[in-house]
Amino acid sequence: VKKSMQSTLDRYEIGILVSDVNLQDAQPPEEVQAAFSDAIKAREDKERLKNEAETYANEVIPKARGRAARQTQEAQAYKESLIAKSQGEASRFNALLEEYKKAPEVTRDRLYLETMETVLRRTNKVIIDSDNANNLMYLPLDQLMKQNTSKRSGGTNVSDAFTGTLTETPTLTPQPSRSPRRTRETR
Repeated sequence: VKKSMQSTLDRYEIGILVSDVNLQDAQPPEEVQAAFSDAIKAREDKERLKNEAETYANEVIPKARGRAARQTQEAQAYKESLIAKSQGEASRFNALLEEYKKAPEVTRDRLYLETMETVLRRTNKVIIDSDNANNLMYLPLDQLMKQNTSKRSGGTNVSDAFTGTLTETPTLTPQPSRSPRRTRETR
């Protein structure tokens, strides 16, 4: 330190000779010691909080970008699935239109039967034509339905459905006969 100071002074030709350099422990006066300590602590807190904020930003920003990218990809996939579904439905409708142009009555009947099959598939009611008096009004449908579900899961054979006792009587609702053919005017 002494040599560095002397060379700097000699360069400027000041004419001062450094004879001795002493380093002492510098302490602020006791009157300002508390303020001095507070200033040092505030500087350290500032650096610590800055580092914590940078760490938090380094954790949160990549996660947020990842979530945003995932949501964008999900939205894109949803969009593509809707487009594909709509195109499929449109092509099905166009194919149906071509068949309708060839045979309107057959296509109408087929659509009616397919719709009725879809609608009535999940019902447990039986509709019987009341105009035809030769219908047997008692059927062990509950037993058959239970047997059908147990057969799918590896149960017994169909003939066992009739050996048990019937605990519920199926609901039978007589309805007047209706033709599956309908004209456009009746809709």
